[in-house]
Amino acid sequence: MKAMKQAIAIRHVSFEDLGNLTEALDLQGYTITYIEAGPGFLDKINPYDPDSIVVLGGPIGAYDEHHYPFVKDELDLLEKRLAADLPTLGICLGAQLMARALGAKVYPGDEKEIGWSPIELSDAGQQSPLSYLAPEHTAVLHWHGDTFDLPPGSTHLASSNKYRNQAFASGKCGLALQFHPEVTARGLERWFIGHACEISSTPNITIAGLRKDTVRYSKSLEVQARQFWQAWLKEVAA
Repeated sequence: MKAMKQAIAIRHVSFEDLGNLTEALDLQGYTITYIEAGPGFLDKINPYDPDSIVVLGGPIGAYDEHHYPFVKDELDLLEKRLAADLPTLGICLGAQLMARALGAKVYPGDEKEIGWSPIELSDAGQQSPLSYLAPEHTAVLHWHGDTFDLPPGSTHLASSNKYRNQAFASGKCGLALQFHPEVTARGLERWFIGHACEISSTPNITIAGLRKDTVRYSKSLEVQARQFWQAWLKEVAA
């Protein structure tokens, strides 16, 4: 019997999980283990052992190690993993940590980008699995206030009307996504609870508005994300 592949998901808050990526990993024969970010947890991970590592989102900054010292452990893990060009995915905070691990600056943006809108793909993005998330197919969910510069040697894949750097590739097997293709309508109800303070303090953003747009866009995203994840997982396994 063929051994199961191992996927490690580093989670910063309980309600931001793998979402619809779970099914894609299952179909590709991965077992999934969540590791909760925090002091003493990340040292359980050998950066070279897992077949795939996914670093999920969260409300802290990729530059906040003075408040959260474990951020240094994440950066060290990602530096080693990316240098070896092993399958590594970063989503939102995870993408920012990947950017910093690759030597780029991460910093607060001019405004928060919260809500549903399309991404625009670069020429390289159009030739990548991200083509399944092209604007003619679906909108995606954005939920961030920080941004990053494009890391040296990486490939720019996508932008939005508010932020240029929405996705980049590192080597063959590293993918960083500032936006959230993993979300589901059901899962976002937990986000609306967990991010209640941020929603209420962000101008022109309401739970009612977010829920209305989620009903409008989430089904198409789930269809397109399923194809996107399968294409990317097959690409990095080749």
